[in-house]
Amino acid sequence: MNDKQGDDARVPPVGSRVRVAGRHLYLHRDGAGSPSVVFLPGAGGVGLDFLNVHRAVAEFTTSVLYDRAGTGWSDPIDLPRTASEVATELRSLLAAAEIPGPHILVAHDLGGAYARRFAQLFPGDTAGFVGLEPLHEDWDTHMPADLHLDQIPAGVPGRFQTGALRVLSKPFYRKLFADWPAEVRGPLVAGHVSRAWMIAGARERHNAAVVRDELRAGPAFPDVPVVLLGALAADSGQRRSLTKKLLAELNAAKSALYGAVADEVSVGEYRPLPDARHTTLHLDDPEAVVTAVRDLYLRTA
Repeated sequence: MNDKQGDDARVPPVGSRVRVAGRHLYLHRDGAGSPSVVFLPGAGGVGLDFLNVHRAVAEFTTSVLYDRAGTGWSDPIDLPRTASEVATELRSLLAAAEIPGPHILVAHDLGGAYARRFAQLFPGDTAGFVGLEPLHEDWDTHMPADLHLDQIPAGVPGRFQTGALRVLSKPFYRKLFADWPAEVRGPLVAGHVSRAWMIAGARERHNAAVVRDELRAGPAFPDVPVVLLGALAADSGQRRSLTKKLLAELNAAKSALYGAVADEVSVGEYRPLPDARHTTLHLDDPEAVVTAVRDLYLRTA
């Protein structure tokens, strides 16, 4: 059932809101074919952030963008939540929208942990996994101590900090989504600089260690094709704090982690992207993302 009511903030610029378990979740689909491709954004992200690669993927199969409950254009909910709750919600959403599995999951950052939990719980619904610098339960094993998940500070941005972030972030997001259609770009930028979206992202992000432990306690990841993409360039926020030596150490740690993850399955590959940054990987090298998705699609179609 699509939602036709609600205030303007809950009305998405494209797509619809689907009723699932007593709440409305945002979903936008294009294309046709199976397996479908489902994008899982990271903390602070929303489905429409991936509109560029979504449109390219929709040229050869069904492509799905969505927002988790509590984020984007989906209904508010108390955050954070467990990865199991997020994974189960996604499965229910896809069933309600009549998008049959199995699915290729394309996931960024914390969304990667949610995708891995989906695959643990619903291996029969998982055709493949494309990880865009995904969070993994073995992150701390490979990363420098100051990047361990337990080092993420607790709490959410305060009123002053959030206000400052909103002012500083607006030019960043306008530039980021400059190629998006105007009817999408305006609401998307407004959402990203809103207090509600910023706090939602912070609350999800600060739950990463709990999600890590949940994955560790779960069953093995299914033997499905996997491609992992690593961004080797420093994010804009890292340029002052990361020396060349530290950046090299970080990239070596990524290579070790994602190489090990690729070795967990029969068909797995790690593809480093020298000019891509973590936050904007799918914008810096969209062709690499689409190619990875297409490669898995051709293996599983």
